Amino acid sequence: MKRVFKGANVLKTVLIITLLIFTVLHSNGQQLKPAASGYAPVNGIKVYYEVYGEGTPLVLLHGAFMTIEENWGQLLPELAKTRKVIALEFQGHGHTPFSDRKLDVAALASDVDGVMNYLKVDSADVAGYSMGGSVAYQLTVNYPKRVKKLVIISSTYKSTGWVPQIAGAFKNMKPEMFANSPMKAAYDATAPDKTKWPRFIEQMLTFLATSFDMGDSNIAKITSPVLLISGDNDGLDKVELMKTYQLLGGGVAADMQPMPKSQLAVVPSQGHVSLMTQTKTISGYLASFLK
Repeated sequence: MKRVFKGANVLKTVLIITLLIFTVLHSNGQQLKPAASGYAPVNGIKVYYEVYGEGTPLVLLHGAFMTIEENWGQLLPELAKTRKVIALEFQGHGHTPFSDRKLDVAALASDVDGVMNYLKVDSADVAGYSMGGSVAYQLTVNYPKRVKKLVIISSTYKSTGWVPQIAGAFKNMKPEMFANSPMKAAYDATAPDKTKWPRFIEQMLTFLATSFDMGDSNIAKITSPVLLISGDNDGLDKVELMKTYQLLGGGVAADMQPMPKSQLAVVPSQGHVSLMTQTKTISGYLASFLK
């Protein structure tokens, strides 16, 4: 019992730190107003989206429990200077209503495809963080013509891409850990129906605890250039990350053969959540890769 209690306390401490950093991300954003926003009717639900700037489309996919502003608020002003940025909020997140529909990466990828159809965007560069990165992988696998260039930030296409401690943390999270949290406050500020919070948390915890694997062979078939961005201590298994990079054509001796079209960036002294506070670093990588 003592060991279980101690583990629960560790998980709660980690969650509190994560929530605090999410709050910093939200409060430090420049509150850029979208040029357009609305709801796209796709797959039986209404997905909220925002559009910023003009130029080549760039689709942004946020992390678990987050909103557009919480995840991308610091990066949006810079990205919107040169791109038409399309950011959306997944099922049950932010302004998008809760749905009893099963939550999985395939359904969410289909939603992204539907939003692009609704906005008449045939193809775009796509960037996803954490949960959004997994959805971005699935989008590229299922709808390869949609994605010109792909940016994956601290994410994986399979459960075993995380170190074992992360998988264990996902399975041991409890709804009460989220009570009175900044995530709950953000939900109350944006959700169309605030009474859905308990069901949303239960749905998300089931989603996080469910194993998934899109298949090495499917990742190896990706023809879009891919930029992998990771913190050196962000919970991703770096051996698996390197294997992923090799599946995408990287990890070669570039002095003896052509430089691969995909890229890998490991940012020092960064965890999973703190990585997203490195605005200048990430925006620099994006600008270089997407230009």
